[in-house]
Amino acid sequence: MTLSYSHAHQQGSGTTEVVAVLVAITDHTASVLTVDQGKLLPNGPLMPLHRSLQAGVRQWVEEQTLQPLGYLEQLYTFVDTNRRNIDGHALVYVSYLGLVQEAQTSQLQSKALWRDWYDYFPWENHLDGEPVLIKRLIIPALLQWANAATDALTQHRRQQRIGLCWGVCEKSLDTKSDDESSNDQQASNHKISEKRHDSELTGNDNWVAEHVLLRYEMLYEAGLIPEAPTYPPIYLTSDQPNNLPAEWSRIIGVPMYYDHRRVIATAISRLRAKIEYRPLIFGLMPDVFTLSQLQQSVEALSGMGLHKQNFRRLLDAQNLVMPTGESSNAQRGRPAKLYRFRHDIELQSLLMDSKLPKRK
Repeated sequence: MTLSYSHAHQQGSGTTEVVAVLVAITDHTASVLTVDQGKLLPNGPLMPLHRSLQAGVRQWVEEQTLQPLGYLEQLYTFVDTNRRNIDGHALVYVSYLGLVQEAQTSQLQSKALWRDWYDYFPWENHLDGEPVLIKRLIIPALLQWANAATDALTQHRRQQRIGLCWGVCEKSLDTKSDDESSNDQQASNHKISEKRHDSELTGNDNWVAEHVLLRYEMLYEAGLIPEAPTYPPIYLTSDQPNNLPAEWSRIIGVPMYYDHRRVIATAISRLRAKIEYRPLIFGLMPDVFTLSQLQQSVEALSGMGLHKQNFRRLLDAQNLVMPTGESSNAQRGRPAKLYRFRHDIELQSLLMDSKLPKRK
């Protein structure tokens, strides 16, 4: 896939542009705001009229999407050596992370779209158990990449990285025979949408949710995603059997132009790490909510199921929320109590040293 794109910024003489990752929880789903049919994040060049980087990103987001911005923090600075301005200089883009409450999601421009972030990273969604594509497709392909290294030391280090990034036990990294791989591939083509709790290769105990960027960059390095310049990888088409199904580019997530999928991966990593020690989740919640809504929102971000009782004990211990004295208008069952965030708590100390309880 050639990710060239006719874009006005490429014709300018500037070297800096800004890009925004806006995140919202809509219908208990973690979503990102995109433009150009989900192929780009809101972005634009830094202009002389912009008083600051934040002023630039706010202007481009509101102009391209009509979405007003609230909380915003600088995420990362990237250098895109594959894109040049008219003077031949590589482009630098500064990324920002913004949070939007569901009630604040506005009527968007026709080319703007909220997309489920697991459309771009399907291997990160463990809400219904481990995605079957990890064990049956991704790990075998990465092992072939590891074994394709020219020396034993590099092969070993790649295998170690696979284990650390994907939660794979080292003893499980033995390469299967060609017949076994072929049989697994045939089965996976029919069952790729299945999820399961089985942890033979990976499992919740070894899976580190915030390693999103590390996993994405490994797939990029191995040439297993369409954005990579080495896609499809040579090592899968030469002396080793090609284990990638014909629909691999669809299975591995929606590709994006430039490095924008990497920017989203960076944002998810940042959010997943921060929700364990800062109350960022409340920047995504409505003013009042039920405890179930709060738990479902945290689960949507982390991609992991949480233990209900442990989650509520954590809230009580940290004194994070307080009841409003009102209840939800439930259509079924007993109305649930409504809560709100305790604004009198020191924000920097919330959830400090407290890990989110995982579902057992």
